[in-house]
Order: sequence, then C-alpha cells, then structure tokens
Amino acid sequence: MWSVIDESDRQQWDYVPMASVGPLRFGMSPQEARAVLEARGFTGSLSPLRPEHGALTRKAEFRDGTAPRFSVAVTLYYRDSEGLTCVAVDALCGPQVFLDGMRLVGRAPSELLDEFFDHMTRRGVPRTVSVEGDAASDELGIMIRAQRAGDILLTRAFFAQPEGWACTVHDCLPVPEGDIR
Repeated sequence: MWSVIDESDRQQWDYVPMASVGPLRFGMSPQEARAVLEARGFTGSLSPLRPEHGALTRKAEFRDGTAPRFSVAVTLYYRDSEGLTCVAVDALCGPQVFLDGMRLVGRAPSELLDEFFDHMTRRGVPRTVSVEGDAASDELGIMIRAQRAGDILLTRAFFAQPEGWACTVHDCLPVPEGDIR
C-alpha cells in the first residue's frame, strides 16, 4: 500500500517557473494536457473540483497506465477561463521533477528544504514558509509539501500560477490537496 517508486523508474521532468511542469504548460486545456500525458503512458480522468476553490473548478487525476487505480501520480487543477493553473506531483509514484538540477519529488523533506532554501538565497528570492510549515516561493510558483509513505515523509511538489486570481502559491492550494498528508 505504501510502495514508493524507485528514482530510476520515475519519468524525468523539468520545471520552468510559471511556465511548465515537464510536458505540461500552464494554460493548457484539459484535452491538451490529457493528450501529452497519454503520450507518456498516463491514464486519467477529469472531474469537477469539490469543493471549488476560488477560480479553480476542475481537476484531473493521472496515473501510470500500469499502476493501480488508487496510485495518482499527477493531479491537475484548472480554471475555466485560463486552463491548467496548478500541478501536484505525488511523492510516492509521480515523476521526478527538477528545478535547475534539484530533485523535488520523493525526498526526505529535511534534505530538500536546505537545498531549496539555498537555491532561493542564490537567486535572491525570499524564503517563505506556509502556515502548515511547507517551504514555498511565490516568485517561483512552487510549494514543497510533505506526504506520508508509511512511517516516513517524502516531498510532494505543488506548482501554481497564481497570477491574476490568487496572491500566493498557498492561496492556490485547493482543499483536496491540503487533505493529502
């Protein structure tokens, strides 16, 4: 139940702040996102977001085509007017996402947070911590969350483009995301 995919078995994606997470571009329609993920072996479904969160109205959950149905690797959140707005990558079975060579997914939070904060300092970006204690950067559009894997915690990356509808990345976090721990 708590199996974690080996690093070597994860797809490798890059994050370009406020632009893209791997093959996913912010602003994509649900149909465009589905097509690019299906081309990479994922299957998924789109549903209304319950409860709605600000301008976010729909979500799509994707898993590796060979994984059990409960193994959601990537969750996408949409605004009707702007398309893809937020992407969450699962700590246990999601792709590995890199920011300037830094691995963001499936790591011990204490290891990543030091590296993440050092990266932010080098870029001149202010360090931010959410009310739940998660490292975040509004300038980079990212929040590093902790997700349970049995008796340990691993990093789950949440990416958002809050421009025009939210003040911070934390404001973008929908209720279903906050429930994943």
